[in-house]
Amino acid sequence: METHANPEVVVIGAGIGGSALATVLARAGIAVTILEKSLVHLDNVRGEWIAPWGVAETQRLGLYETLIAAGGHHLARHIAYGDDIDAKTAESQLLDLTAFEGAGFKPPLCMRHPQMCDLLNAEAIESGAELLRGVAELQVIAGVAPEVRFRHEGVDRKFNPRIVVGADGRNSVVRSQVGIEQYRDPTHHLMAGMLVDETTGWPPDLQIFGTEGRINFLAFPQSPERVRLYICYGIADRGRFAGTDNQTRFLEAFRLATVPGSEHLANGIPSGPCNSYGNEDTWIDVPYVPGVVLIGDAAGHNDPIIGQGLSITYRDVRIVRDLMLENRSWTSETFRPYAEERRERMRRLRLTASTFSILSAEFGDHARERRRKVREERMRNNFPDLAPATLVGPEVLPAETFDETILDRLRAM
Repeated sequence: METHANPEVVVIGAGIGGSALATVLARAGIAVTILEKSLVHLDNVRGEWIAPWGVAETQRLGLYETLIAAGGHHLARHIAYGDDIDAKTAESQLLDLTAFEGAGFKPPLCMRHPQMCDLLNAEAIESGAELLRGVAELQVIAGVAPEVRFRHEGVDRKFNPRIVVGADGRNSVVRSQVGIEQYRDPTHHLMAGMLVDETTGWPPDLQIFGTEGRINFLAFPQSPERVRLYICYGIADRGRFAGTDNQTRFLEAFRLATVPGSEHLANGIPSGPCNSYGNEDTWIDVPYVPGVVLIGDAAGHNDPIIGQGLSITYRDVRIVRDLMLENRSWTSETFRPYAEERRERMRRLRLTASTFSILSAEFGDHARERRRKVREERMRNNFPDLAPATLVGPEVLPAETFDETILDRLRAM
């Protein structure tokens, strides 16, 4: 690891976005230091599914082969099961995720979040970046000559980089300290996740999504014997996965009458915590101020029901990297194209996620009948399907597809 007395770039946060950006900037010969408060990356139930459009971003960044060599796991099939469709019909409508390769998109890629963080930390260091962990008392002062103060190993330190990158997640300290305003949707539902081992018998290339009873379920294999499971559930059921036996209750919820073979998931062994969090979207219109730019969740995150978090982050990294290498002045104007692209990207994904939440994470007879109606209307081409935005990217569909009135139509059904 190189030691930088006063790096050109200070990245706050050694997660996926921060370490990926540090890697690609260091490869370009830029002196980068990453500051991270934690000593170890823990399983906090974060994004582990990279959509095909996000996989394409890892390729553009030169990180794809690194992920594959470390065990990145591609999926090949998607089935939408649920209590609004019989299993045989659902299986007849299987989506071949490898079909996107003809359009230049590899299938979705899965990897355990802490493993991906550790991998990219090592890649950043190998590329010449400096990583300081256990950082405390962080203070970021924005301006044309930004300043970063912190305490590390009992010593007060200060950097005066040319730019500070806030990559410190949903509860970004950097965002708060530099006064960037964040907007937030009301919480629609809750989402719980858990990593499960010993799932032998479940097809390792098959991801599933659907609604049964009072849960919306999702499963994404990471290997022949490991699957990340998620459940979306209503706010009224907020205590459903609370308490000391929450892992057991979570697995029992995966004994799904509508999913053949779901017992292979329910009989698995927990290999991580069962954590819950709100589904709400957050967004920022302008994710920068003089001397500071935000990426990843720090710049606003999408409802995780559609699993776009890692793809959003990798695109943030790629765009910011390209702009920084194209124009070495690194003024606020440098990042204007990033802000404009991200604003529209997040608007489209926010609308897409809202349609999924209304359709899939609302429960009861009326909600089930609405799902049937929407399926019928889509077969007649009378109702837009925004799902392709989650796979090949929100920019691929025409702008007029992302019409806010779609939400009113759904709620009226």
